[in-house]
Order: sequence, then C-alpha cells, then structure tokens
Amino acid sequence: MDFPYKTSRPIAPSDLPTTTPTRNIQVFVQIATARTARRYGLIDHPAQTRKRIINHIPAFMPHVAMTNRRHPQISSRKQPQQARSTELVAAILQAAVKVLAQEGAARVATARVAEKAGVSVGSVYQYFPNKAAILFRLQTDEWKQTTELLRSILKDVGKPPFDRLRILVHAFLRSECEEADMRVALNDAAPLYRDAPDAQEARVSVDRAVAAFLEEVLPAASTATRRLAGDLITTTLSTVGHPFSERSRTRSEIKTYANAMADMFCAYLKCLRGD
Repeated sequence: MDFPYKTSRPIAPSDLPTTTPTRNIQVFVQIATARTARRYGLIDHPAQTRKRIINHIPAFMPHVAMTNRRHPQISSRKQPQQARSTELVAAILQAAVKVLAQEGAARVATARVAEKAGVSVGSVYQYFPNKAAILFRLQTDEWKQTTELLRSILKDVGKPPFDRLRILVHAFLRSECEEADMRVALNDAAPLYRDAPDAQEARVSVDRAVAAFLEEVLPAASTATRRLAGDLITTTLSTVGHPFSERSRTRSEIKTYANAMADMFCAYLKCLRGD
C-alpha cells in the first residue's frame, strides 16, 4: 500500500481529496495506517510487514509500554468532605491549570502550585502527595468531561444516527482545539498515568458508547465488522485530532475539517450497511 501522507505536519483541509466516497474511505484508512506506522517506527518496513505488525499492536502494546522504573503515587491522599475542603481543592486545581497553561508541566511543582493558589504547601500535601497526583487529577477530570460529552451525543436518539456522528466529530475537534495548550502540557506527563485504571475506564466507556451506536447503525453487520468500524473511527479521531489542534485554527478551518472527516466516516458506514 502507498502512503500518500508521509509528512510530519498536520493534515490541512486542502490536503483532503474531493473524489468519490469510496476513494475518500481508502484515503482516510491510509492516513490512519500511515500515522500508526510512523508512531511505531515502521515506515521503512515492507508494506505487508507493516500491515501485519500494525494489526497486532493492540495485543503487544501493553507490554511495550511497561517499564521497570518506579512510578510516583498518582492518587489523591484523601477526598474533601466539607465545603471548605472542596473549595480548597478547587483552588489548588485552578492554580495548577494556570501554571500548566502558562509555564508547562515541568513547572507544576507543589510549591509553585501552592504559591499560585495562595495557600501553604502543607495544604496542597493534604490532598496531593506530589505533582504527578495533581496532573493526574487534571487529566482524569478532562477524561471524564470528554467521555461524557461523546457519550451524550451518541446516545441522543432524538437525532438520526449520522447527524449524531457529525455532531460528535465537530464537538471532538472543537474540544481538541479549544483545549490544545492544556492537552499538550498534560501529554508531557502522560507516561506517569497512561496505564492507570482511570485511563482504562475512560477508554472502555467511550468504546461501549461507540459499540452501542454501531449496533444501531449496522444491525446486520457482524460483531467483528462493528468492532473494526469503531476502532477505525476512534483511532482516526484521536490520531488526526491531536496534530490538527497543535496550531491555532479558525472556526472555518475546524468546520471544514470536521465536515470532511464526518463525510468519510458516514460514507464508510453506509458502504458497510450496503446503502
């Protein structure tokens, strides 16, 4: 298979072909596969070897991701029980967001956060044992917000399925762009918590919502076909959405890009459905 998008820059709307839906499907599969190949250093392998390895990445990646180094504690020491404690934790997290956005993950030390929040370091340590725990809390809050957003869109049976899919793509890309600085900063600390139960729970929750949506859209398709479709859609969203949001985007650019992605997803599902 040829890989037409061997560039490190984000794909712009002008890069997307304006050919038939079938050709669009082929191209967006190539995009997702090419980015996966680059991510794991497989570009120089023969095409068939790349394909075989990529197909098995989900199986072996948990072992590849594991390291022998000891990770710091990322769970909070305790949960606030009173309104005053809740306000304190909220102030700490708000201060951490400001430090993270303005100075990056490397500067999110407990002392720096305490200074920004106007509280003592001891107050921070009551709830967060270290900076990893603060970053993890910010990330889990973001996961929960994004997961709930996607689930609520897909479960809105008052709208036709393909309208929901379009709304989801637009909402996801807008979210990626609006919170790009925060996401980039949090990604710097991702190795600390990427295998945490909260991360797995967020992925499972989204996967279940997508699976239920595809059962509605593709009732006659096999489980394997629906699983492939769900994986392709979620992988493409996350793989393409991140680099797209790395630079400032106008509303028009986001709309154009989201429409193109939604067109490809809808065309792909309609082909599977036999429309």
